[in-house]
Amino acid sequence: MEQHPKSLEAYHLLHNGTLALARAEQNGIRVDMEYVENKLTHMTRQMARKQKQFEESKFYKDWKASQDKEPNTNSPVQLQNFLYNVKGLKPPKLTGTGKGSTDKESLTALNIPELNTHLETKKLKKIRDYLEGFRREQVDGWLHTFFNLHLVISYRSSSDRPNLQNIPKRDKLAKNITRKALYPRLGHQLLEADFSGLEVCIACAYHKDPVMLKYINTGYDMHGDMAKQIFLLDDFDNHKPEHDYLRAATKNGFVFPEFYGDYFGNCAEYLAVQWGELPKGNWTYDQGVMVDGDRTLAKHMIGKGIHSYKMFEEHLKAIEKDFWGKRFKQYARWKERHWHQYQKVGYVDLLTGFRCTGVMTRNDAINYPVQGAAFHCLLWSFIELDRYLQTHNFKSRLIGQVHDSMILDVHPKELDKLTAIITKITTIDLPKFWDWINVPLNVDFEVCGVDKSWADAKKLSI
Repeated sequence: MEQHPKSLEAYHLLHNGTLALARAEQNGIRVDMEYVENKLTHMTRQMARKQKQFEESKFYKDWKASQDKEPNTNSPVQLQNFLYNVKGLKPPKLTGTGKGSTDKESLTALNIPELNTHLETKKLKKIRDYLEGFRREQVDGWLHTFFNLHLVISYRSSSDRPNLQNIPKRDKLAKNITRKALYPRLGHQLLEADFSGLEVCIACAYHKDPVMLKYINTGYDMHGDMAKQIFLLDDFDNHKPEHDYLRAATKNGFVFPEFYGDYFGNCAEYLAVQWGELPKGNWTYDQGVMVDGDRTLAKHMIGKGIHSYKMFEEHLKAIEKDFWGKRFKQYARWKERHWHQYQKVGYVDLLTGFRCTGVMTRNDAINYPVQGAAFHCLLWSFIELDRYLQTHNFKSRLIGQVHDSMILDVHPKELDKLTAIITKITTIDLPKFWDWINVPLNVDFEVCGVDKSWADAKKLSI
């Protein structure tokens, strides 16, 4: 097998990236150990109370009686058997082997009070595990997390000891508790520079779909457009909190899952049950999140002729067909060509000079080039910013990266200049370096107050 023609370029990126990330590791992030210890004690007590409440419930006693021994509450097999075989409940969804699922989404959909208490306990345990990781890995009140460039098959980075990239962001409780432990140096503030929709942008360099290019180049709201189609909205206004919520549901529950290879059946559950708070069955007017004023999602959808989850699933099936058959048909054709090419040669090449080899699923073969190249855009920017900070003797320092964002410990007097430099590197210099980038790139900023924790981050307008 001959080498990728850009393999030397890829090596230099990996080499320089390793050095830049090593400096970030050395810089580290401050951790408030008094807060961590107090929170661990409080959460341990809270978990014990909830566990006791669960074990005293009729649900738990019935579970125990069904197998003549103490249930293992961490055993998905035991729970699956009790819920779907003993109690005869209908599974919200099935596993790949055709059995009733016991994942978080399925258990939440069942909406059994005792199970909800059990889920709350598991959630608290997961949050506590993050804090225990901080306590275990801290050295004199500092975390020097590791960033690796050699472990992920798509050539993205990974993080460990502790995993800074895995700190919660979407769950508000988990995000607040974990990030409240992390601080900048005294007199400094934390800054996060995040590429906006980076993987969607980099995917355009592969498939070159004209409709997708038009969305990005004109700034037209693709997610709002899809929300209007999915939820049958006559007028979409993202200034309305309810509509902005449906837009977020569409983005995270349909558009991105479809891009990454999911299908309408799972998307229907994401949208209707998880985001829309609707049951799997027939709907009544009083169900679901609010859409406008006093109008619930169920009332709105029933008014549009969709009376049940099953009808919504069929509605989404038609939208999926339109999504790939009409809206993004060139993107769909590229996925087929790319998959067949992998089946023929046994590897996929990245635009950044890397080559992914080995056994891959269809989704792997399609997603790895996009995910890898998108991260390399972040890595190239990280290297350039690290070089600039060193050359110009800034007091501010890079301290890590989380997926598509760079994390900095910033001196307040350097904040404005830094945001301008980062914007130039990410949106001007990067597309000049890699001319295959065929859409504009954007970066968003979140900043914390001076001496404030990471949980204090607020959007920064530039």
